Amino acid sequence: MNKTILSIIVTSMFAFTALNTFSSENHVHKGEESGTRFSKEQMAISNIKVAELLPQEVNFSLYAPGELKANGYTSYSVSPRVDSIVIKRHAILGQHIEKGVPLVTLFSVEVANAQAAYRLSLAEWNRVKKLGRATITEKRFLEAKAEHEVAYSTLKAYGLSEAAIKKSTASKTENLGQYTLYAQTQGAVLADYFLQGKRVIAGDELMLLADEHQLWVEAQLPPNSLINIPEGTKANILIDNQEFKAVVIQEGHTIDQQSRTRTIRLAVNNEQHKLHPGMFTDVNFLFNQQEPVMTVPETALMRGADGDWLVYVEDHPGEFKVVEVALGRTFVQGREIIGIKPGTKVVVVGAFFVASQIAKGGFDPHNH
Repeated sequence: MNKTILSIIVTSMFAFTALNTFSSENHVHKGEESGTRFSKEQMAISNIKVAELLPQEVNFSLYAPGELKANGYTSYSVSPRVDSIVIKRHAILGQHIEKGVPLVTLFSVEVANAQAAYRLSLAEWNRVKKLGRATITEKRFLEAKAEHEVAYSTLKAYGLSEAAIKKSTASKTENLGQYTLYAQTQGAVLADYFLQGKRVIAGDELMLLADEHQLWVEAQLPPNSLINIPEGTKANILIDNQEFKAVVIQEGHTIDQQSRTRTIRLAVNNEQHKLHPGMFTDVNFLFNQQEPVMTVPETALMRGADGDWLVYVEDHPGEFKVVEVALGRTFVQGREIIGIKPGTKVVVVGAFFVASQIAKGGFDPHNH
């Protein structure tokens, strides 16, 4: 006979014998259904284990795979605000640039029309100001001023800088319609999506700039993980046998539809520029509970008929009673419980067996 099957049969025989022994040695007394008593032999056969609960400091780590990402809060997407054609690039992929450096020069018919309108409005506004209000009507004075302001605001909306707008009034006719986009932040060019001569639509991303002094790490946890990882939790990340310090800045509350994982976002300083977006990393979350807590393994917890959580407390040797508890935080080694005094002896293994026997009413707390 297969050894596994034989082992199952033997185990079942022991359990059946134990149940018969309990039933023959114990009977119910009314008003005493809330507790039960076991002998040492019965507890051994049923594998019931009791432990004294004491507050303990919770220090542990939790592993998760992760990937380095650009810091979305300090990154900058370079894109035209009007349909344009790429004339010339000034920065290349991977280049570290400073704020204000030219990135790409473009041409747009809309910008050319706006520059022409600005030139005309500026000339008219200068003429009106020179004539003065004593010569022209108040209405014409305000109209000329408004037309000039609208023309100026249009160029600003298209992304032209103050210097570029001033230069457009003196630039040559053949340069009309050309404008340059400048870096709005320092960082590295992480991506570019264009070729010279390409026509781009308003809003198309041409370049992605990211300040690599601080990066994001996105760690992936299983969707059924109940571990609470609040903002501020510290972690170590390991890349190429080098360890870096990181801290949790966001805890995801939704499940990724493709990877079916829960994302935890961390921030890591990168002053030496040793880290780059796209790198894979090992993340070890570090937990250090400042105040000792009372925890029990999941095997110690049972649900009552009303849905409340219960544990079985040994108030006398071999004698158990039901105690309702409230659940707190979830840790790797178990659940925090509230409502139990330090030093209380609780069933940590075999609670289901104790519950089933109490439910059958087959035990007398005084073993009569």
